[in-house]
Amino acid sequence: MALVPLFDDAQLESICKVLADTRTGLTGTEITRLLRQCGITDTDPTISKWQRLYNALCQRQNQDRCGNHVALFIETAMAPARYVKTTDVFVERRSDLNEALSFCGISVGEDGKLRKGKTAHTLDEASARADRLRKALRDRGVHADVLRFCRAELLQSNCFHAVFEATKSVSEKIRTKSNLTTDGSDLVDKAFGLGESNCPVLAFNSLQTETERSEHRGLMNLIKGIFGVFRNVTAHAPRITWTINEQDALDLFVLASFIHRRLDGTVVVPKAR
Repeated sequence: MALVPLFDDAQLESICKVLADTRTGLTGTEITRLLRQCGITDTDPTISKWQRLYNALCQRQNQDRCGNHVALFIETAMAPARYVKTTDVFVERRSDLNEALSFCGISVGEDGKLRKGKTAHTLDEASARADRLRKALRDRGVHADVLRFCRAELLQSNCFHAVFEATKSVSEKIRTKSNLTTDGSDLVDKAFGLGESNCPVLAFNSLQTETERSEHRGLMNLIKGIFGVFRNVTAHAPRITWTINEQDALDLFVLASFIHRRLDGTVVVPKAR
């Protein structure tokens, strides 16, 4: 690792308050293990988590006369492999870290590694970065439910995980309206499948004509398609082998918004007795 400049007190405090936050941060046990793994002495193991982490990192960087071990700790704590089953924790923690790190001229990438960027000098400048993608989505009239599920992702324009969260929002609405508990294509089939009786759990229209039934099937297949193209890929492909640019992500949000609006209008079909 190249020489990393010393983090000043305010920067280091902000970093530690994110990593050791009482609600979403590392546990005390995790801090112990990560400090040991990074070769950093745990100077005050009995005090509050963020102060404990601050003291340990501060002492080490003063000893080294550089911030390399602070950077090492951040990258070790943010290694994506640690978050395989807690993607939401990774993106929220990364977002909060990047807000703090924007004043250092560095950021945590989607691979958990630190990289150089433009240094923010004011709170407004730091916030402007986070607002750019959100503004583009508001300008396009993206459905509020899509924004609600993607909010943590949008803070740092994290397109890869934002796509994953946007598609999850579609599944969640289908489950809520249908009272089904499955996921993916199986959920779509069980919620909207017409079967021989033309009687799905949820219907997009009255299903009285072949045109309406065709529309219903088309919307059903559209939802399956969005899962197949985006959700299944992002859930199983490593970030390094599957990328999505901002334009494609914006288009996906618009498509997800269309699906949400049609889901808002679905009705539960009463079962024949």
